[in-house]
Amino acid sequence: MRFRRTVELIGSEKYALLTNSTVLVVGLGGVGGHACEALARSGVGHFILVDKDVVDDSNINRQIIALTSTIGMPKVDVMKARIFEINPEATVITYHSFYNEETKEAILNHNIDFICDCIDTVTWKIDVIKEALSRNINIISSMGMGNKLHPEFIEISELKKTSYDPIARVIRSKFKMERINGKVPVVYSKEQPFKVDQTRLTPASNAFVPATAGLIVASYVVNTIIQ
Repeated sequence: MRFRRTVELIGSEKYALLTNSTVLVVGLGGVGGHACEALARSGVGHFILVDKDVVDDSNINRQIIALTSTIGMPKVDVMKARIFEINPEATVITYHSFYNEETKEAILNHNIDFICDCIDTVTWKIDVIKEALSRNINIISSMGMGNKLHPEFIEISELKKTSYDPIARVIRSKFKMERINGKVPVVYSKEQPFKVDQTRLTPASNAFVPATAGLIVASYVVNTIIQ
């Protein structure tokens, strides 16, 4: 049995909770890709994947789905193929599109047990968190992992208790203004963002900070489901 080591760790009853769970992963970049891979290797049985992008050669330094052989392919298709290579019995629904006002009803119109928010755009990150709260769906949201070099500063916290992270600051301010309450667990880093090349607007990144965040996201999902 390919998941025997997991069953030996958590027991067959808790493993069954994973195989029967549906996880929505929104954003399959450095964080989301690693989170999705770890969830598949943990035995999660059902996935909904959302990402508009295709694999680019600039993704190869940090994204688990980015290889020379996958450049130009939709990220949702590459991740779907990886999940089936890990677990042929899994089910995978893909949306090769952005999460936005036009697509979110279709995306959220599933029986979802958990949302992994790995969206880059703050506007839609806020929206998916609000939707999760209003629909009573478990969620964990990844904050900014770009322009950071030290994975040891990453931790899980409630949104309202975060510090240093500029994305979390924007979301906290928005929620305070709109009087949105509710516990929002987030993965964030206490490291101050920086980069040497200030001429480029896109965040700099590496192989280990977003990957660590993705594994922590997956860990939180698995441990919450089986608790």
